[in-house]
Amino acid sequence: MSTPVLGWINGHWSEAKTLGLPLTDRGLQLADGLFETVLILNGDTQLLGLHLQRWQHSAALLGMAPPPSQSWLQPLIQEGIAKADLNGPGQAGALRLNWSRGETAVRGIALPSGEPDRDAHCFWLTLQRHHPCFTPAMAWISVEEQRNASSRLSGCKTFAYGQAIQARREAQAHGAELTLLRNTVGELCCGDSANLLVRRQGEWLTPPLSSGCLPGVMRARALESGLAVEAHLGRDLQKGDQALLINSLSCRPLLMLNDQALQPCSNPDQLWSELLKT
Repeated sequence: MSTPVLGWINGHWSEAKTLGLPLTDRGLQLADGLFETVLILNGDTQLLGLHLQRWQHSAALLGMAPPPSQSWLQPLIQEGIAKADLNGPGQAGALRLNWSRGETAVRGIALPSGEPDRDAHCFWLTLQRHHPCFTPAMAWISVEEQRNASSRLSGCKTFAYGQAIQARREAQAHGAELTLLRNTVGELCCGDSANLLVRRQGEWLTPPLSSGCLPGVMRARALESGLAVEAHLGRDLQKGDQALLINSLSCRPLLMLNDQALQPCSNPDQLWSELLKT
């Protein structure tokens, strides 16, 4: 049975499937918007400030108005946590914050001149129970999709996940669960919905942002803590490599990549938990 999803938009809380956006919203029509997925653990948001920093930076990069501030969001989020009954010990959930460019007076992709109209933008959130996943997985390197290393969109968590969906379909067609993506210069870059960490010769490596990978919050924590360093990984993993796909809701060790067996990575939950600590 699916987990009920709580939603909020324009001052109203309800089951998310009963709420709606205007059919002319650019987020709906053009995927012109940003989102952040935040872990709720024991009634508290995890690394919310870092998620909101990325949100604000991405909005500026894409010429959008600034999304809601942490001071405005915090009481609303706490209200949602209480409504979703996620405020007790051992409770875990996934919070999604959405920021669309909203409606404009013109049809098509054109934007009005001048500063972005914050009043036209649209914010909504969803919240549901979700427990972090650490299950080992088989992965496939996509040959049909590549991540654009030079696009500013690659550095932003936008609504447009069509490429990731197609890459995941490709993986599933080959009996795998997750996908790794190369970039437009042929180097391993990231997963379809997570950052890539590779342990090679005793050191954790992750592709640099210039590769076109998303600047993931957990990736940033791994670099700041000294757990990992940036490095170009090349076109394929090497014999003896260990690999993880990591994001705010999961840390998945890879057991197989295409037909290549990988060295098992133990205790991914401990590594992931260490990165949550501030």
